[in-house]
Amino acid sequence: MGSTSSCCVSSSPKLRRNAHSRLESHNPEPELSREDTGCNLQHISDRENVDELNMEYNPSDHPRASTIFLSKSQPDVELSSKNVREKRKSLFINHRGSRRRKHSSCSTIFLDDNTVSQPNLKFTIKCVSLAIYYHIKNRDTDGGMQQDIFDEKLHPLSKSEVPSDYDKHDPEQKQIYRFVRTLFSAAQLTAECAIVTLVYVERLLTYADIDIGPGNWKRMLLGAILLASKVWDDQAVWNVDYCQILKDITVEDMNELERQFLELLQFNINVPSSVYAKYYFDLRSLSETNNLSFPLEPLSQDKAQRLEAISRLCDDKYKDARRAGKKRSASVDNLVGVRWVPAILS
Repeated sequence: MGSTSSCCVSSSPKLRRNAHSRLESHNPEPELSREDTGCNLQHISDRENVDELNMEYNPSDHPRASTIFLSKSQPDVELSSKNVREKRKSLFINHRGSRRRKHSSCSTIFLDDNTVSQPNLKFTIKCVSLAIYYHIKNRDTDGGMQQDIFDEKLHPLSKSEVPSDYDKHDPEQKQIYRFVRTLFSAAQLTAECAIVTLVYVERLLTYADIDIGPGNWKRMLLGAILLASKVWDDQAVWNVDYCQILKDITVEDMNELERQFLELLQFNINVPSSVYAKYYFDLRSLSETNNLSFPLEPLSQDKAQRLEAISRLCDDKYKDARRAGKKRSASVDNLVGVRWVPAILS
């Protein structure tokens, strides 16, 4: 038991060196390189700056990278000044035959029922559907790589015959909205889940180098909604429950769709709060440029009390964090409350 080469010492070369380092006559073994060991894993030091290098290619991972759907919508929003004014009519109200913008005053505050912490469900689904519409409409001509699991011809969602030109005609925004709204209504999903769904779709397009088109958008959205509901909601919808919504799909097909979707995402299902907030505000920007702005309503007394309660709750929650983050120093102008302690000279 007293021997330094007992069975209690690990067989790892690094641990053996630590165990024998107490012996003066022992020479440490040379450290093997990755080429000698045959291991091709990338060292962590080689991956330190990967995020900075790939920021513009992975907008679903980084808060400072521009979202793909917003850039896809740019060709359609570069209109003349006259058309832009027509698009912004939703920001005005018809009052006595004239168009007047809703402005807040000291007596009346206009707000919409849509915040980053509690988005409006109908408004969010409309914006996400519009983002998917621009993805399909302004997709790349080459189409990227194709994945059979998303092909509606190979994996139809219904027993009705798929037309031969199913992948030739782009769907309308209303068609995409009806498909997403049906799933969200039947599964009782939240508006936050819709934003996470869009994050997963763009992450899939980036990671797998594929494009969303008329022949695969339904199954892509179905897989993204399936994952988003399981990641975001505490009581997630099971795969068999989607078979009750889509009557002609099997549980095995749903399981395979989820498995391959996760593999294409490289099992990266994390959505930071900063990325979530970026997608939310970009969706609001997209809605304003496409005449989808949520109607403004006067701030009622009940809503003001709820906002005040939420503000007080958040203030109490982060009070300790702010207090700990304060700089513990005093300026010359604030020496009144400083306690002087006599120095002890030895």
